[in-house]
Amino acid sequence: MNFQENYLSNVIFEFHRYKSMGDKTFAQLTDEDILWTYSETDNSIAIIVKHMVGNMLSRWTNFLTEDGEKEWRQREMEFEAPYDTKNEMLEAWEKGWSCLFDALERLKTVDFDTKIKIRNEEHTIVEAVNRQLAHYPSHVGQLAFIGKMIKGPQWESLSIPKGGSDAFNQKMFGEDKI
Repeated sequence: MNFQENYLSNVIFEFHRYKSMGDKTFAQLTDEDILWTYSETDNSIAIIVKHMVGNMLSRWTNFLTEDGEKEWRQREMEFEAPYDTKNEMLEAWEKGWSCLFDALERLKTVDFDTKIKIRNEEHTIVEAVNRQLAHYPSHVGQLAFIGKMIKGPQWESLSIPKGGSDAFNQKMFGEDKI
């Protein structure tokens, strides 16, 4: 496997990992939960998802041929009027991720010589993908943190639960590594 193939395989894996964390967060929440904010000036889960979806659709639609900041995107509106229901939010979430994964699946190794633009700034494919691979996980972390705040002791950990490291390591490495 050459660098480009390995890189694409790895970033697709990582994007799936973060999408899964979001999915597992949403599975624990209600319609009311997605609208919760700590204070008036904070973003709810529904608003953060709306922003992520707006960004995904803008960045990944016609990824190789158009600027990643589309004229039709209204970024400021992403922070107003959240989704009304969890189902509405989840439909948009899936649409955004589908756009991303479709664009990545269409990339070929020869495309790595292509320069693309985001907000009229030139990027290599690796730079453009890495930019989003840094952006989306930061928001998924926000989603999980807010979800944990909402659910409190009922929160189901998305990774190794607190106090579970030894059991996890034993499972992964066996007794001789503990």
